[in-house]
Amino acid sequence: MTHKHLKVYHSRKHLAITIFFVVIPFLFLFVFSRVAHIESDTLFYDLFISLVRLIVSYIIAVCVGLFLALIFFRGKRALIALPFFDVLQSFPTFAALPLAVYFFGQSTFVVILFLSINILWPILFSVLSALRMIKSDWEDAVTIVGLGGFAYIRHFLWPLSLPALVTGSVIGLGEGWEALIATEIIVNMKTGLGSFFQSHSSQTFVTVFGILGFLIIIFSINKLVWIPLMERSHRLMEE
Repeated sequence: MTHKHLKVYHSRKHLAITIFFVVIPFLFLFVFSRVAHIESDTLFYDLFISLVRLIVSYIIAVCVGLFLALIFFRGKRALIALPFFDVLQSFPTFAALPLAVYFFGQSTFVVILFLSINILWPILFSVLSALRMIKSDWEDAVTIVGLGGFAYIRHFLWPLSLPALVTGSVIGLGEGWEALIATEIIVNMKTGLGSFFQSHSSQTFVTVFGILGFLIIIFSINKLVWIPLMERSHRLMEE
């Protein structure tokens, strides 16, 4: 690995911008809690709980999405599975939410389950599309080299999947953030951002600035995590 791959900050300006995007969401939420007379500990705890639920759901969605994509991206299995997946992603997930609450109760499990389903489809279909576009001469080269088993996945399918995985993650998490608030409210969770917005629904000022803080957090995460990952994944493809 060369030195340029290890270098994270290319200049003082780059470092300053990174620190800015790390600090600004927390600074905004702290000032907001003071102005709105909200306990900052409660606000940050609700944010932390919701982030944990979203991260766990994302990890589950990535594992399931990659597994399904690697199994069904070609052959007769793909002809059967892809229409089935398309029907499943078209199903209105929230229609089944009351049924899940009835069987599993008002639990974190239900929230994570439905978040995982919402995040799964963009990831699955992005990776499937990338793998199905593999050129035949690439496959011939892999056969000549003799790659097989785990090495075939690690050195051939994984690099090809990475840009699609990042793109699908950005789209999936965008839907996940939206589903997070709605699911927490419908399930009537006592903690999390859904609980925060529900408890302050009658206070327009708190709701508006809460949404603004929410958008700043999403923007900062995209700026710090997903945009660099997207650039990095495309560089790996070029290499």
